[in-house]
Amino acid sequence: MSTAEGVANAGAGVGVSGVGVSVEDGLSIVRGIPLAEEAEIGALTLAGYIREVCGRWPANEVAVLHLDGPQGERVIRWTYADLWERTLATAKSLVAGGIGKGTRVGVICSNRPEYLSSVSGVALAGGVPTPISTFFPLAELDEVLRISGVSALLMERRLLKKDYAEMLAGLEPGIADAQPGAIVSERYPFLRQAAIVDGDEGLGAIEGWSAFAARGRDVPEAQVLARADQVVPSDPGILLFSSGSTGKVKGIVSANRAACLQLWRWPANGFFWSGNFGQCIGGALSRGGCLVLQRWFDAAEALELMEREKAPTPIAWPHQWAQLEAAPNYATADLSSLTYVDRLTPLAKHPTVHSTWRQPDAAYGNTETFTLISVFPSGTPEEVQGKSHGVPTAGSIIKIVDPLSGATMPLGERGEIAVKGPTLMLGYLGVPLDQSVDEEGFLRTSDGGYIDERGRLFWEGRLNDIIKTGGANVAPLEIDEVIRACPGVKVSQTVGVPDDLLGELVVACIVPHEGAVLSEDEIKAFAKEKLASYKVPRKVLFVAEEDLKTTGSAKIKTADLRKLAADRLAETA
Repeated sequence: MSTAEGVANAGAGVGVSGVGVSVEDGLSIVRGIPLAEEAEIGALTLAGYIREVCGRWPANEVAVLHLDGPQGERVIRWTYADLWERTLATAKSLVAGGIGKGTRVGVICSNRPEYLSSVSGVALAGGVPTPISTFFPLAELDEVLRISGVSALLMERRLLKKDYAEMLAGLEPGIADAQPGAIVSERYPFLRQAAIVDGDEGLGAIEGWSAFAARGRDVPEAQVLARADQVVPSDPGILLFSSGSTGKVKGIVSANRAACLQLWRWPANGFFWSGNFGQCIGGALSRGGCLVLQRWFDAAEALELMEREKAPTPIAWPHQWAQLEAAPNYATADLSSLTYVDRLTPLAKHPTVHSTWRQPDAAYGNTETFTLISVFPSGTPEEVQGKSHGVPTAGSIIKIVDPLSGATMPLGERGEIAVKGPTLMLGYLGVPLDQSVDEEGFLRTSDGGYIDERGRLFWEGRLNDIIKTGGANVAPLEIDEVIRACPGVKVSQTVGVPDDLLGELVVACIVPHEGAVLSEDEIKAFAKEKLASYKVPRKVLFVAEEDLKTTGSAKIKTADLRKLAADRLAETA
C-alpha cells in the first residue's frame, strides 16, 4: 500500500542531536521536549481528528482501491467529503443501535476505505473502535471477541478464503437463525448487533450495509456531534490487540490523545496495528493525502498501482522489498513519482527512481506506546542519528533499568528499556495498571538497550533474545543487519542455541532469495568484515520461509526458531 501525499516532515517536534532533550547527569534517563512545545498538533480526540481533516480538504481524494487490480473497471475512490458522509452514516446507525460513550465496537476489515469510516464512525458516536486483525485464525478471533466485550461488529464480508459472517455464525450458531439486528449470545453476552460494511449481503442477525445504514437515517446529525463533543482526550480512544513473541493476545487500551498525537506526528500494512494506524493513516490524512490501497499484498499489482496513481511514497514491510524486485514488471514499471522513498532501500535503486530522502527509521516503539516513542526526523544527518533509535518524542521519558532490581543504570550501561509519556497505554485489558508499570509509572518493555551521552536510545532487541556467548552479550539485531546486506540473503534471524562450552552458540538462520546459492563459509566471511569475531555466527543454517513461524503482527517467533535450530544442529552433531 502507498500513501499518495504528505510525508515530508515525518518526526516533526522531536529534538535533534540532543537539542531539546535532556539527559540526567550520570544516569540513563532522557526526556523529550515538553509536549506543549510540539508544533502542528490538531484535535486530540479521534472524532475531532476526522472532523478536522475532512473539513480541511473535502474535495481531495482520501482513498483509492482497485477491486480488480489496476486494469480492472471496479475502482473505489473516496474524497474526504465522501469519508465524512460515510463516517456520519455509520455513527448515526450505531447511535440508533444503542451505542453509548465508551462502548467498544469491533472492526474486522482489510485495508479498504470502509475501514476508515468504520473506525471514525465508532469514534464519532462516542464509542471505542476495536480493530481486529484479519490475520487472526478462528481461535484467536473467538478469544478477542470474548475478552474485548464488543457490543457491535462492523465487518468486511469476505477476504481471500475467509467469510467473516460465516465464521461468526460458526462460533455462535444462533446468529444465522436470528432476525437482522437482534443478536442474543451467551458466548458473547455484550454483542447486540453486527453489520457488513462492504455490501448488502447479510446473514441472519448480521445486517448488510443498506439495512444497517437505514437504521440511523432519523438520528439528527446534531445529536451525533454533541456526543462527539462529550469525549475528551483522556477518555479511552481505541482498543488494539497485540500478539507478541509468546503468541498470547493482549488487549491494549489507549487514550484518544495517544492515538491522535501519533496521527498528527507522522505525516509520512494492516491498519489494525498501531504503527500502520499512525504512520499510514496519519501519514496521509494529516496532510490531506490519499491512501492507495491493496486489500492484500501483490507485488506486481503494487508496482502497477504506484505507477498508475503516481504515489510518491511506498509503505511496505522489509521482506516485501525483495518481492517487488522479483516481480515480472519491476524493470519496466515507471516509478518516477516516488519522491519519498528511502535512498537505502532496494526500491531507490530502480532506474526511474531518484531519491536522496531518508525515512525516519532511527526509531523505537511498540503498541503500548501507540507506535514510536523515540525517533529522529527524516533528513537527520547520518552522523547525528548514527546507529541509534532516536531521542524521546515530545513529553516522553525513557530510562534504562537493571532488569532484576529496577534501579536506573548509569549512563551508557546496558539494561532494560522503560518508558512513559503522553502516548503510553491506559492499560492492558484485565490487568490492573500497577501490575503493568513500576511505582514511577514507567512501562518495563522487556527490551534491551542503552542511552548515550547525547540522549540517543540504542535498542538491542528483546532481553530474552540477547545471546550470551563466552561471557559476552551479543545482540541478534546487529548481526542480522549486517547479514541481510549480503547478496542472495532474503531473511536473516540470528538466535542463541545452548552450548556446554560457550553458554550459547551464535546461530544465523537464513532464507535465501529464490535461485540464490549461498554457503556457510560465504556468510561467515561476509559477516567477519563488519563484526567483531565473537559476534560472527558459529553456525549458519539455511531454512525455508515457511519454517519461520510468526505472530499475528508478523514478528518471527524466536523461541520456536531457537528450538528448530537446536534440533537441526543436534541432528548433525
